Amino acid sequence: MNKYIYICIIFLALLSSCANLGGGPQGGPRDTIPPVVVKESPINGTLNFDAKRIEIHFDEYIQLDDIQKNVLISPPQQRPPEVKAIGKTLSIVFAESLLDSTTYTIDFGAAICDYNEKTPLYGYVYSFSTGDVIDSLAVAGRVYNAENLDPVPSVLIGIHSNHADSAMNTLPFARITRSDEEGYFTIHNIHEGAYRLYALNDISRDYLYQPGEALAFADSIVTPYTEMREVQDTIWRDTLGIDPETKDTLFTRQVDSVINVMKTFYLPDSLVLWYFTENKQRHYFKGVYREEQHAFTLIFSAPQDSLPIIQPLSPAQRDSLASDSAWINWIDYTLLQTNATYDTITYWLTDSLAIAQDSIYLKMTYMMSDSVYNLVPQTDTILAVYRRPRMSEKAWENLQRKNRERKLELKSNASSKFEIYDTLRILSPFPLDSVKSEYIHLSHLKDTTKIPLSFTILAGDSLKQNIQLVATLEPSESYLLTIDSAAIYDIYGKCNDSTGYALKLKSLDEYSSLLVKMPHFDARARIQLLNDKDAVVRELPAAETGALFTYLTPTTYYLRLYIDWNGDKQWTTGDWLTKRQPEPVYYFPSKLKLRANWDFEENFDHLATPQMESKPKALIGKQQKK
Repeated sequence: MNKYIYICIIFLALLSSCANLGGGPQGGPRDTIPPVVVKESPINGTLNFDAKRIEIHFDEYIQLDDIQKNVLISPPQQRPPEVKAIGKTLSIVFAESLLDSTTYTIDFGAAICDYNEKTPLYGYVYSFSTGDVIDSLAVAGRVYNAENLDPVPSVLIGIHSNHADSAMNTLPFARITRSDEEGYFTIHNIHEGAYRLYALNDISRDYLYQPGEALAFADSIVTPYTEMREVQDTIWRDTLGIDPETKDTLFTRQVDSVINVMKTFYLPDSLVLWYFTENKQRHYFKGVYREEQHAFTLIFSAPQDSLPIIQPLSPAQRDSLASDSAWINWIDYTLLQTNATYDTITYWLTDSLAIAQDSIYLKMTYMMSDSVYNLVPQTDTILAVYRRPRMSEKAWENLQRKNRERKLELKSNASSKFEIYDTLRILSPFPLDSVKSEYIHLSHLKDTTKIPLSFTILAGDSLKQNIQLVATLEPSESYLLTIDSAAIYDIYGKCNDSTGYALKLKSLDEYSSLLVKMPHFDARARIQLLNDKDAVVRELPAAETGALFTYLTPTTYYLRLYIDWNGDKQWTTGDWLTKRQPEPVYYFPSKLKLRANWDFEENFDHLATPQMESKPKALIGKQQKK
């Protein structure tokens, strides 16, 4: 009987296991353990290295991630080695000869990952020497963005034993590394000596500084050295016992003793590099757009010292940079509109024949940067195209007729929440020809009474598209701006219909004020009020009595200041040729929460906190790229 019971039990167990076969694997916890090195050939730290190939074996299948970014060989080679993952083996094959009596370091960064979960192996470094010794000195530090004090990740850090300025442009670095995600860097395996230290955004990947690449440089020579220091070390005592409640084995670790030991420190280990982009922008023509039939706009990459020279071309001339008579002699009759830096230039067309052309061909001569950032004349043919709305020819003619009959449509910045510090404006979509101030009225609304106010009209720009009305307006009060019919004409002969705009100024109790004092006053300082995106809201020069920010919207702000060395009222970047560092920047370490109808005062002691530690964590990485 027992035999039959035993057989039944076995049968049921088999049946149960078969029933589960269709379910497949149930998975398991994610593999978070990176690959482990089990063998190196030649071994790490080999002296008198003469191999052409390195093989590193791991305990599991591996893959490589972004080799160009992660794998770094020092000193750098013009032709990088071939790095491949083959099963559980990492293969490195050199593409060029190695230098004699030189220590080499291959830093794999986060390139080596396990095959299934792509868990990276961080910090694996393979070193060898083609000579009798491996250089062992090291220096470390951190790279910061000079303008906003953000740590700079993944930037090339290098040293030169040649101290000449030309080394940056002509010689590859003696040793290199990359900063990590927090901007920290360590250069390993340095030979005894004195070095120049740099950071470089090596866009060209040639380990040389090219104009336009961001960089940083240490002012003084860096000399690596070691120092023995006595440090405390903890000796632990591990014990095994039995938990009295669960009866499980219980592992405990307790401090046995604390001893003093000698440890080697590699110095300097707290170097700081201020990373910047020189004020050398590459000048080139970005493009032309023509959203409005009556105008076209030229866009350049950088501020222009002079206007381009343009000449209209006929369709037949467009493929040859013709210098003979133009197709339409209308360019002298355009109205020119520019921004302050001449990198955006709009030509308003006044010739009806030119306006009617959907495609305008132009010959343009302008200044463009060459390979070394010198400005040289460049001549191109360009095409300014107006793309009509998709409609029939009849519908298009009707639209044109309506546009000709349409009145000039004005706008204003008047609102029910008008800022006390703002200026009342009238805005036009087209350049203006005339403004009759006697047909423009500003009234103070007092109960049911309109009290006329005097005002002054100023042109907000050269073409009067932005008209400013300067008047004395009181907080919490209401006003009415009225514009009579035909008070304003644009250059195309259109005039406005009568219109009106109501506005009410915000009350004083809706604002905050902030007085910022400098305990260590510096007359060169300029104080910036920032929002939570690390963008400048206001800027004032420092004053011994304090910089007073008035009429602030109650919200959260931050403070930053820079020392305006050259007195140009703007932050100035560094310059490599003159060895000028960027103007120093300091943050107030805390946020400021301003409340309505409150006057605040804050002491900004920019010397109380180390410069590189002053930026609030909430702002790090917030500033938008320019």
